[in-house]
Amino acid sequence: MDKRSYKYIGRNVTRFDAVDKVRGRFPYLADEPFPNALFGAVLFSPHANAVVKKIDVSEASRIEGVEILTYLDAPNARYNGSEWFPGQDDYPDETVLTGHARHVGDRIALVMADTEEKARKARDLVRVEYEILPAVTLPETAADMAGMLHEDGVKSFDGSICYGDLEKAFSSAAYIESDTVTTPKIHHAAMETHSVLAIPRSGDVIEVRTPCQITFGVQHSIAQVLDLPLSKIRVIKANMGGTFGGKQEVVFEVLCAWAANKLKRPVFINTTREETILSTRTRAAVRGKIETAVDAHGMILGRSFELTVDAGAYLTGTKKVMMAMAKKTSRLYRIPALSYTGSVVRTSTTPAGACRGYGSPQIHTITEIHTDLMCRRLGFDPLQFRLKNLLREFEEDLSGGANIGKARVIDCLSRGAASFGWEDNKTPKIRRGRFFTGTGFACCTHGNGYYKTKYHDFSDMSLRILEDGSAILRASIHELGSGATTALAQIVGEVTGIDVSKITVTETDTQFTSYDSGCQASRVIYVCGECARLVSEEAVKMLTQEASKLLDKPVRFYKGSLVCEGKRLDIADTVREIMGKRRVSIEVNYEHRPEMNPASFGAHFAEVTVDKLTGLVKINRYLAVHDIGQAINESFVRGQIYGGIQMGIGMALSEELPFDNMGIPRVRNFDKYHLVNAPDMPDPEIILIEDNEPGGPFGAKSIGEISTVPVSAAIVNAVNRALGSSLTDLPLTPAKVVEAARNMGE
Repeated sequence: MDKRSYKYIGRNVTRFDAVDKVRGRFPYLADEPFPNALFGAVLFSPHANAVVKKIDVSEASRIEGVEILTYLDAPNARYNGSEWFPGQDDYPDETVLTGHARHVGDRIALVMADTEEKARKARDLVRVEYEILPAVTLPETAADMAGMLHEDGVKSFDGSICYGDLEKAFSSAAYIESDTVTTPKIHHAAMETHSVLAIPRSGDVIEVRTPCQITFGVQHSIAQVLDLPLSKIRVIKANMGGTFGGKQEVVFEVLCAWAANKLKRPVFINTTREETILSTRTRAAVRGKIETAVDAHGMILGRSFELTVDAGAYLTGTKKVMMAMAKKTSRLYRIPALSYTGSVVRTSTTPAGACRGYGSPQIHTITEIHTDLMCRRLGFDPLQFRLKNLLREFEEDLSGGANIGKARVIDCLSRGAASFGWEDNKTPKIRRGRFFTGTGFACCTHGNGYYKTKYHDFSDMSLRILEDGSAILRASIHELGSGATTALAQIVGEVTGIDVSKITVTETDTQFTSYDSGCQASRVIYVCGECARLVSEEAVKMLTQEASKLLDKPVRFYKGSLVCEGKRLDIADTVREIMGKRRVSIEVNYEHRPEMNPASFGAHFAEVTVDKLTGLVKINRYLAVHDIGQAINESFVRGQIYGGIQMGIGMALSEELPFDNMGIPRVRNFDKYHLVNAPDMPDPEIILIEDNEPGGPFGAKSIGEISTVPVSAAIVNAVNRALGSSLTDLPLTPAKVVEAARNMGE
């Protein structure tokens, strides 16, 4: 269908929550204290690796109304907070509370009172005697020191992907080039810090309200630790102020549920920014060695990767992230032979986990910086090299993954280069002696769900058309602030003809909505959106059938309306009559199992000016080109790209969570954690390439995660071209840039 013929698809429908958010009326969990709730203050370890020898709660207990639970009271059950369904079988190494603190911010005790102020005051009165052990801070030595941190004897969690004849590829190569690239630990920096409310209900049910990404994962983890049936754990997704992957995994939910269940009182835990930085999750730091074999004509013959990934104190989902990186190595360039080996190690630092892109920013930063440096050393044109080696549409993933789909990466790169004026601007320019200007670009890819992986992927929704002509889509999705519920309403409205303002889309409540694997893996639009389209079609089918039976005449659905003998029927009137006379409600259920997982693609271009004296980098111009299949809501798409660029700039230039050799964090708040703010942002140019993707709703596919994937590499490549440097250690702090500038010409 011609895009111009759509009523809602591709239109900039205003987000349902926009007015309330702008006016400060949007209620977050911390804005709605529950009656009779105990406020919980977590006692966090100040040491990176230490065993509790003695804990004294006597002074804190003297405060009236204070309840204290320590690691001595906690269940011994170990769990992995990244699991989202039973049988996933991730390695469990975390407990609700611990007597062996494995990072600064590890959970030792929970102090509760009727006010948050009283709880925090009492927490500060708890006295703990620690035996301090050597900190494990360097991923390079973590395996050898593993026994000091964990008693399980596991030195590392390894994985690999290999295909083709790599030995032949390297032996026949005209050139072999290698680089080592490092990417840092990064804080998610969501607007809202972590919070959770747990309420004991009748029937031995524990109700948990949490701004999370996978409610059924929260339910699973709680049931594991409390040894309760899943049916006794009700999880309701609360309003969210942002996540970027930081609320994909369970952090405080199990602790809060356990405390509420034990005390038979509602318990509320809310964290400060410092507590969130120290105790939740980060983007995993990665050190990656990449080696590429090419022939004399610049065609890739083979490529090898050796990665060390820092999981922090607990494994969480970091092995999954490491293997996700592996699966993305073969979905951008045509690589006839490939070897990928990854090693995940645990260190006494803040645990890592999911973060926007789930490994894609790290692996493509490594790949794209290396590709640029390799081309420079060999005298290859970096644009032509990529154009020759990028995958074409509907190519097979040689590693065994899903077909890449209707790939438009070459279009992204070609149109971006033309619009950016790459040929005219690729040569570095010198201005006023101290200022150097350079340009760079990078390509990227990301998936659309879990099809053809070991993880299940399906979405189950019901749609009811009500007797006043409105509709409710019961979906188990999670609105993260990106406009997902509004986009799904647009899809329903396009199919049914119902005004979008009259469509309500639910979020997850494990007691009342069907199972869904949550908001992750860039699956919401491609998988859940397609389910919304299909259930809408089933509802329209049922409506026309029942209307035909009611009127004893053929009724069809045409351009959003019921039509009988050339006359339009009012949907509300028709539904009421069907309910009254035929005693049938217009409600259908549909379970969608995708049979494809295409790749989304993009290419980003940047022009920067580097100040050799201060090391500061200014981004003068930025262009993002994305293959999105079809925009459901173009303003949402552009908003995701703006935010993705901001996160990527931070990863490239300023954001990191460093630790000293004792494992003590050097950054605890935003006074030293340097986010990219509005004055530092360029005004991005955006080109959207729309060419309907099979399997997606109206041809749509993802944008939320991929929008941040190529940014860091594009900027680093621009800086390296400006200075003639070979910087590969992110972020490019002013000190690193100044040092590189000093070495110019050597």
